[in-house]
Amino acid sequence: MNKSIRKAAVIGAGIMGSGIAAHLANVGIQCLLLDRVPQVLTDDEVRKGYTLDHPVVRNRFATGAVEKLSKSTPSPLYDITFAERITPGNLEDHLSQIADADWVIEVVVENLQVKKDLLSKVERYWKPGMIVSSNTSGISIHEMVADCSEAFQRHFLGTHFFNPPRYMKLLEIIPGPLTDPAIVQQMRTLGEKVLGKGVVLAKDTPNFIANRIGTYGLLITLQAMVEQGFTVEEVDAVTGPAMGRPKSATFRTLDLVGLDTFIHVAENVYANVTDEMEKAAFTVPEVMSSMVQKGWLGEKSGQGFYLKKKGVGGSEILSLQLTTLDYVPQKKMTSGSLEAAKLAKGARAKTKALITAGDRYSEFAWNILKQVLIYSAEKVGEIADSINEIDEAMKWGFNWELGPFETWDAIGLVKSVGRMEKEGLNVPRWVKEWIAKGNQSFYQKENGTLYYVSEQSYKQVEQPTEIISLRSLKEQNKIVKGNEGASLIDLGDGVACLEFHSPNNAIGADILMMIQHSLEEVRSNFEGLIIANQGRNFCVGANIMLLLMEAQDEEWDEIDSIIRMFQNTMYKVKRFEKPVVAAPHRMTLGGGVEACLPADQVIAAAETYYGLVEFGVGLIPAGGGCKELTMRASQHVGYTDTDLQPYINHIFETIGMAKVSTSGHDAKRLGYLRSSDRIIANQDHLIYEAKQSVLRMSKAGYEPIPQEKIQVVGSEGKAVLQLGALGMRESGFISDHDLLIAKKLAHILAGGDVPAGTLVSEQYMLDLEREAFLSLCGEPKTQQRMHHMLTKGKALRN
Repeated sequence: MNKSIRKAAVIGAGIMGSGIAAHLANVGIQCLLLDRVPQVLTDDEVRKGYTLDHPVVRNRFATGAVEKLSKSTPSPLYDITFAERITPGNLEDHLSQIADADWVIEVVVENLQVKKDLLSKVERYWKPGMIVSSNTSGISIHEMVADCSEAFQRHFLGTHFFNPPRYMKLLEIIPGPLTDPAIVQQMRTLGEKVLGKGVVLAKDTPNFIANRIGTYGLLITLQAMVEQGFTVEEVDAVTGPAMGRPKSATFRTLDLVGLDTFIHVAENVYANVTDEMEKAAFTVPEVMSSMVQKGWLGEKSGQGFYLKKKGVGGSEILSLQLTTLDYVPQKKMTSGSLEAAKLAKGARAKTKALITAGDRYSEFAWNILKQVLIYSAEKVGEIADSINEIDEAMKWGFNWELGPFETWDAIGLVKSVGRMEKEGLNVPRWVKEWIAKGNQSFYQKENGTLYYVSEQSYKQVEQPTEIISLRSLKEQNKIVKGNEGASLIDLGDGVACLEFHSPNNAIGADILMMIQHSLEEVRSNFEGLIIANQGRNFCVGANIMLLLMEAQDEEWDEIDSIIRMFQNTMYKVKRFEKPVVAAPHRMTLGGGVEACLPADQVIAAAETYYGLVEFGVGLIPAGGGCKELTMRASQHVGYTDTDLQPYINHIFETIGMAKVSTSGHDAKRLGYLRSSDRIIANQDHLIYEAKQSVLRMSKAGYEPIPQEKIQVVGSEGKAVLQLGALGMRESGFISDHDLLIAKKLAHILAGGDVPAGTLVSEQYMLDLEREAFLSLCGEPKTQQRMHHMLTKGKALRN
């Protein structure tokens, strides 16, 4: 029962099935991907002389799906080479091969009879211990296997991934009435630790948790919109970030999901509930049915509630008028409530500001929100055992910042229930009884521990050991030192964590000072240090605004001082006598990468987008980035006795093109991460894993990294690099200013004008970095690039 999952089989090679297979491959699980046998030859197959019996033809659907994985954007794969872990096949020739799998996942069409027939065939090859699951988005788990053996049913459950499987955090696990609890726990552990998912246990009810609540919310929004005469863009302005929801809000979300898919999900609830009011709520509006009949399915058909139209002045996004089904130019939405929400900080404050402002949009927001809250409360016990699982499902599956019960707390539980009852709504009895006991909220926090209401008393939210919350630790007064930019937090067991918390976690003097203070504190009182945070992104780089201001004021000594401080701080980290582990996640750019490079080990989230991007703002890495990558190349050739130039060429291209990894694994391919660095699928486990790494190194008797010389390619290698850059300029790929920056970068990476093979010191390389950085800061075109990035949020090629 505790056997690990090493091999899997996915049956169904559509978008969802191939996406699940890709994510299994991402985490190292070998996967068999099966689909139907084609009944008709393609024109290309006819030209090649194939028949319907040819293996290439018979495997076409699965093979084609695997090929698409490497071409899709965003990629379902952490690394395109991981597609090699997927073996394509077909259901007629290869179904027997599932007998070798530890886990078989059914991902075929959402039709109960089709699933029943397939699972009866799967059972023929089933063996004790094999887990079988369905990725259905709402069909009854019990009914699928009602005709199968009891032993098979004990090993069967629902595993509902959200699309796209790599990027969406939610995994709903749905046990059947006979599913072995040990298997449920095994799959939960696999989902969290291996697949990196947020797992919730759902009841075997129509559409489970997230789709049940989410579909209801979208439908009542549509119904209210039609009744009250709101436009598509008005609704999206209200139901997006102003309400703590994604920018896709209501109608962009529907376009992304696909109207046909959404209608299928809604009709599944309609057909399987008996309450007439609930049936009415899940009745699909006529306008959506009309759109589907026209083939306006959303993004996959090119138009839905929005249409992107190319014109003389460029592309324009039009919105649909529901009354006429005409596309019209969008209007910018503004109102007191929307402005109040925009100015408020955090989802809790935004939602409260939105619904209390009292204007037309505020009333609309309240009218849809109150229904979602009441519906969610009605479904506690029916779709999930706890309010916490409902909240987590909505956050992980629909990217809400707050779940429904967290939202209810944010707007004021007692006051909002009073308003609901005054407006004639029926608030569930258990909510009113909870309030009658004197309770003011569904959640309560004491000494960093979170509790939620369960059966009229507070129950502790159970967190896996692998989840360490920096916020909770700070609430428990575990801050050792701190300033505006960063804090040093005691994680326990002799390990401290340096947390960045400046705006966008951009590195400035305050963070650098805290790194130095942290090293002093750890030297005296801790076993080692972690550099990590739990912000939206790890670090977007250095403080460009500060640099631009200093450059415009020609404060060259000040810039020189800042860069020296950055270099010296990172050097101290590298030579520190106790282990240092960096744990980056998501956007980790420029100075954020340079803050990780000196660490003894980097433990990165799989979703880490890592790159030295200074070239995009007219600069070069000067916090040790160039030096560190050059040193790694020097060390590698020292061990292998190979030519250094190709490695320097690669670094030159990576930095010069400001390449950013598409994942933690891609960061290894680019050379930003070492083979000894680790990738963790579950971002929530990063700090725990980094802490364990520090403790292991400390226990093993940590020795600081010794100083060593760096072999460089010198003037000859520099000429090679500059010749490549000149060729790109002559071909029109780069500008004159790009060429100038490239020449300075080549000078640094080559080690200056010394003979090839010269051994230089780290300080020598740092001096080259700093000199080039300072000279570029004085260039007007570099200052233009910095200003453009600050104002437009994207690189300027001037």
